Amino acid sequence: MIVTLLTDFGTADGYVAEVKGTLLRRAPGATLVDVTHEIPPGDVAAAAYLLGRSWRAFPEGTVHVVVVDPGVGTDRRALAAETGGHRFVAPDNGVLSAVLGAGEVAIVSLPMDAAASPTFHGRDVFAPAAARLVIGEPLGALGGAVRDPVLLPPPRLERHGEDWVGEVVHVDRFGTLVTSVPGTVAGGGGTVRIARHDVALGRTFADVAPGTPVAFVGSGGTIEVAVRDGRADEVLGAGRGAEVRVAAGAQRPG
Repeated sequence: MIVTLLTDFGTADGYVAEVKGTLLRRAPGATLVDVTHEIPPGDVAAAAYLLGRSWRAFPEGTVHVVVVDPGVGTDRRALAAETGGHRFVAPDNGVLSAVLGAGEVAIVSLPMDAAASPTFHGRDVFAPAAARLVIGEPLGALGGAVRDPVLLPPPRLERHGEDWVGEVVHVDRFGTLVTSVPGTVAGGGGTVRIARHDVALGRTFADVAPGTPVAFVGSGGTIEVAVRDGRADEVLGAGRGAEVRVAAGAQRPG
C-alpha cells in the first residue's frame, strides 16, 4: 500500500522521520512516498494546489497524508476522506479543497486522542489514522460523518468581453507563474497580460531568447508564464493572486 506525505515540516529536523516511523510501526510494509516537505510554513493554499496536482498520479488505494496545519491544537477538526478510490487524512482547514470537489466524496472527523501532542498531530493523529486505512479499516470506522468541510475560495476565472481573466495560483521553484486560466482558451496564440506586461503565448521555453518572458500551456493544463533562464516572479514582479488577462482566439474552457 502506498502512503504519500505532503507537509511543511522541511527536512532539517526529525519531524518527517517521526511521522514515517509511526506509519511503519503501525502499518509495516507500507510504501512511503514524499510529495514534498517544503511547503512554506502554514501555507494551506500552496499545499491544496500541490495536492490537487499530484494525487491522481498515484494508483487507486493510495492513502494521502497532508499536514500543513497552522491551527494545530485548536478546535479545528481533523478529517479523513475518500474519493475516486483514494483516501486522505488532513486538517479541516481547506487543504483538501481540490480533492473534495473532485466528485462523490465521503468525509469523517477523526477523534482527538487525549495523549496526542497539541503541537504534533501529524505524528499523533494523522499518521495513526492513515495506518488504520492502510491495514484495511473502512473510512466509517475512523469517525463520524462530516458534511461541511472547510473549503478555500475557488480561483478566479471570469470572462470579460473577448478576454479571460484569472489569477496566479502558484509560483513554482523556478519562479514560473501558474495561473487559473485553462489552456483551452489559448486557441492558436494570443497574449497574456500580467503585472502590466504583455507576454506572447508560445509552446515552450525555447520559443524565446534567454531572459525573455514566455507564456504557454503548462503540464497541469493551465496557462503559465515563465522567463527563459530566469524567474518570472522576479522579472515581472508578480506572485500568487496577481491578475492574469488572456486575450486569444479563445474557446470556452472545457
